[in-house]
Amino acid sequence: MLSKKLEKALNKQIQIEAESSQTYLSMASWAEVKGLEGISQFMYKHSDEERMHMLKLIKYVNERGGHAQISQLKAPKTDFGTFQKMFEELLEHEIYVSKSINDLVHVSLEEKDYATHNFLQWYVAEQIEEEALARTILDKINLIGNDKGGLYLFDRDVKMITVESAAASGEE
Repeated sequence: MLSKKLEKALNKQIQIEAESSQTYLSMASWAEVKGLEGISQFMYKHSDEERMHMLKLIKYVNERGGHAQISQLKAPKTDFGTFQKMFEELLEHEIYVSKSINDLVHVSLEEKDYATHNFLQWYVAEQIEEEALARTILDKINLIGNDKGGLYLFDRDVKMITVESAAASGEE
């Protein structure tokens, strides 16, 4: 059985994961309109992944005797300036999510809820991979600079990049 404090903290994380999904969906739409098909496909996949993170939390809260709350979300921005700025925002957002997960782990330990602590370890590992992926992509973008040919190749190749591939290549 979840404590009320932990249930509240998990519900906050559900909202964060939902907002992450919406943010990446907005990024996908922006990239698609700009003709960046590979980047948009990557961001659509990323949005779906964040939604799955949210659903996993919802099911966990409900299975542990809590009640997962589906809350109103703040609308994400719709213009990202440049694809480089967009990926910088993605990294900043993943760092924010990592901090939130770490705070949640802290609450689980305060509440001596070791089942939840164990459950959250998947999210801890996932965030390491998410941050590594964002940094890897930013490194590639910085190599490209203003080279249009490089952007074309990056856009073509980024749809093949996944969280798993960044982790598998040891770029953490």
